[in-house]
Amino acid sequence: MIEIGADVDLSHPPDRVWLALTDRELLGRWFAEADMVEGVPDRLLLHTAGLPGFDTDVEVEVTERRVPELLVLRCDEAGRLTELTCAVTATKQGSRLTVREVPTHGSWSDEQHGPREQQLRQALTVRLPAILDWLAFQQVDLRRGVAGMTTELPVLGASGPAPSRRRAAVAGLAAVVLAAALVAWLTLPGEPEHSAAPTPASTPTPTTPPSMAAAAPTAQPTVTPSARPSRSVTPTTARPSRTPSATPSRTPTAAVPPPPPPLAARYDTDSSRLFGYTGEVVVDNPGPAPAEQWVVVVTLAEGSSVDDVEGADWRQDGQAITFSGLAVPAGGSRTIRFDVRDSRPKAREPEGCTVGGNPCAGL
Repeated sequence: MIEIGADVDLSHPPDRVWLALTDRELLGRWFAEADMVEGVPDRLLLHTAGLPGFDTDVEVEVTERRVPELLVLRCDEAGRLTELTCAVTATKQGSRLTVREVPTHGSWSDEQHGPREQQLRQALTVRLPAILDWLAFQQVDLRRGVAGMTTELPVLGASGPAPSRRRAAVAGLAAVVLAAALVAWLTLPGEPEHSAAPTPASTPTPTTPPSMAAAAPTAQPTVTPSARPSRSVTPTTARPSRTPSATPSRTPTAAVPPPPPPLAARYDTDSSRLFGYTGEVVVDNPGPAPAEQWVVVVTLAEGSSVDDVEGADWRQDGQAITFSGLAVPAGGSRTIRFDVRDSRPKAREPEGCTVGGNPCAGL
């Protein structure tokens, strides 16, 4: 007996998962559209014709229901009969959904089994979580002014709450003192030049008046002002230059090799689906040496987020997704694939893509 199954952990409570499984409108958004069979209760017609692994539409009938834990369906696909079981179990993070489909009459061909199981897994791991996130958003209470909620959000600066008045005053006084010290330093006179035998500055000799010079002994030498150090020297001649002219050039005379050519990248949307798509970025290195460090930044549309990434390390900051990873070999490339969830049913492509700051091709 060949069965098809999948187990998926969801960050949502069981009652929300149950709603996505049993509501016809929601079911049509993440798996297939459904219509009621007139006159027959608990019977639906799933429009699966054209989906991978399905030959035609499937008529389903509910045979067991335990809200919100268990749903058992009997499926009829053009005479091929199967039993589909959906079990929802509560977990600490939310819930776990287990889906099993077992043939009871007839079987799938090898060409049907693989695509059918892949289609089921993609629906459960990508589209169903997107619908559950959308449901959770619809249930958020955004009203203001009710008890326990503030009418306005506090506005904080980039470094936290505004400083107190005392801190602001101290900071202003410190700035004034620093400015005064700087002005005083700039206006200081230059250092005097020193002669071979300078006269101590602490004992200046005043000039003798003409009337006293006649009465003075002729043997006593007269000290002239020229014996004192001159203070007419300007600061530019008294202080050595702070920029020596003899500083050797730091630029080597040897020829500098040209920089390697920049990396190139191209973006492509590999597949689109309801509430999301799969994107792909190929990074090419045309240079003669491996590119050890590289960064690709993809800017998603508002309301989008990355669900899974292959081929690179990544982080999301708002709408920007930054990718990095192993070195790109010389003349080689690296491929990055990522799944994107979009808050709108019709997925929107990224708004931008760069590698090393240069735009990617394809957008």
